[in-house]
Amino acid sequence: MKKRSRRYLELCQTIDKIDYSGEEALEVLKKITNVKFNESVDVNANLNIDPKYADQQLRATLILPEGTGQTKRIAALVDEDQYKQAEDAGADIVGSEDLIDNINKGIIDFDILITTPKLMPKLAKLGKVLGPKGLMPSPKTGTITTNLNETINEFKKGKIEYRAVKTGNVLISFGKIDFSEEKLLNNLKAVYGSIEKNRPSGVKGKYIKNFTISSTMSPSLVVNTETLK
Repeated sequence: MKKRSRRYLELCQTIDKIDYSGEEALEVLKKITNVKFNESVDVNANLNIDPKYADQQLRATLILPEGTGQTKRIAALVDEDQYKQAEDAGADIVGSEDLIDNINKGIIDFDILITTPKLMPKLAKLGKVLGPKGLMPSPKTGTITTNLNETINEFKKGKIEYRAVKTGNVLISFGKIDFSEEKLLNNLKAVYGSIEKNRPSGVKGKYIKNFTISSTMSPSLVVNTETLK
């Protein structure tokens, strides 16, 4: 069993409700923050799904209306005649065969990889490298595109992708603790809405079993999802 610090246990004593509205949870979270860095604020949604079945898998994207508060490095795998277009759109790394070679060598200094349908076959052999890191481009996450400008701009502005792990949990960072409560609530509602919208077809019964938020170093607070609709 993981040993908790005294600071963490003391924070747990401040949690006096079984569940909170979205507004209440964010208010408490901001009050109990007492570390010296700008913590991320995360959702952990425990879903009634078993991702080993194709009709119970969850992988999707959403655009956080207030942004992420984080800087994501975007790599674009494109033809040489598209280099300038990708660079002008804001891609941090642009390449073709050279980018593929670097990935194959384990040089992965980006957070998001965007490519075109034409070049996707060249990435097939790198599935074992990119797949476990969640970096393989996919039409479902919008990272395979014919519109480089729009796609790169969306990810720069706060578009994120997420997926359920084998336990059925989805972990999504939706801002920083120094965001205003209003901005965090806007992002939290967008996260909840996206998870609901992308409910897998194979789900039977209750879909969201538990929905909590926390900052990097805080205990989790259970949020009543009815307050996020």
